[in-house]
Amino acid sequence: MATNPVPDHVPPEMVRDFSLFTSPGMPPTPNGDPHAAVACVHDGHPIFYSRYNTQDGRGTWVITRAADQRRVLQDAETFSSHRSIFSSILGENWPTIPLELDPPAHGVFRSLLSPLLSPKRVRVLEPAVREQAIMLIDRIVASGTSCDAMKDFAFPFAVSTFLRFLGLPDDRLDTFVGWGKDLLHGDDKERPVAARTIVAFIDELAAMRRQEAVDDFMTFIVQAQVEGRRLTDTQVRGIGVLVFVAGLDAVAAAIGFDLAYLARNLKDQQLLRSEPDRIPLATEELLRVYPPIQLIRVATKDIDFEGAPIRKGDYVSCATMIANRDPAEFECPNTIDLEREDNRHAAFGYGPHRCLGSHLARREIVIGLEEWLARIPAFRIKQGTAPITSGGHVFGIENLILDWS
Repeated sequence: MATNPVPDHVPPEMVRDFSLFTSPGMPPTPNGDPHAAVACVHDGHPIFYSRYNTQDGRGTWVITRAADQRRVLQDAETFSSHRSIFSSILGENWPTIPLELDPPAHGVFRSLLSPLLSPKRVRVLEPAVREQAIMLIDRIVASGTSCDAMKDFAFPFAVSTFLRFLGLPDDRLDTFVGWGKDLLHGDDKERPVAARTIVAFIDELAAMRRQEAVDDFMTFIVQAQVEGRRLTDTQVRGIGVLVFVAGLDAVAAAIGFDLAYLARNLKDQQLLRSEPDRIPLATEELLRVYPPIQLIRVATKDIDFEGAPIRKGDYVSCATMIANRDPAEFECPNTIDLEREDNRHAAFGYGPHRCLGSHLARREIVIGLEEWLARIPAFRIKQGTAPITSGGHVFGIENLILDWS
């Protein structure tokens, strides 16, 4: 683990040797369970300082209690979202939009984009999403009695859905997935290359849509007006990059962790197979247990927060996977109960920045599980193989070989 210096204002007793990137179960680990590994943080101080807890090696305060995370995420005045995580990889400082905008600008752009991802719009997309799931699963069934669930199903299903939303063909799907993997899970050389490639792609797509409009997301963005003005090139890029990257990894990872759980827990698998009406409720519990995202905020001023001397410029981590294991929030938080009711999980965040794509993501996961369980016989992790899991800003899983022979 990196030994970054601890800022002078951080009390030594509040420093903890923990990182969502490098703690046990976090690095690429065979049969690792990074979500379970974070549960250990609830045994100590509710807020602590980690020397290394971001992709670029910065230290962060780690907020462990769900209620405290909600306070941070709802207070945009004290805890800013503008941290330019993507553009900083390129040595630049423009925000992804609306994720890294603070109010009031955030609300303006969120209002612009919300109708495109509303429950009504998602219902329109749903038949095509289901058709894609069925096509992929039927192809898997026709090819044998095992598959790499991430390569053969989770990634092509989730990413093709988002490409359809963006108005892009999926003939470059594998290329796009590769960019996402390098950006989110790559090393210091791979990340900048992936970031530059994605920016160039978004800029080129925007230029094409300005020249020739079609009925798609990017055309909407380049033609949109905010407060009577067309968006700047940087604003178009900020929106395009966020939406593109958001569709490349998180939903696929969620589906992968869900399938891995069901492969290891045949009783629950059979329950959902025999009573598919339970799948939407079960999906909420699986979102609670296996959320993929860490949220980062930057303090805009000095504040003593629940005993933590947070100072202006400090990074503050609100990891969904930590909030979702909070024993003050959930009874038996490390027990997976597919019938858990009133499941106020944090998988999509809290406050003004709550995930815009949550309606689409939730329906993708439900549809993916419904069609998988309807078409694939009882499945297990193939003997002699082990899924590889990883931590980070977005938790991941790969090499998920499922077998139903």
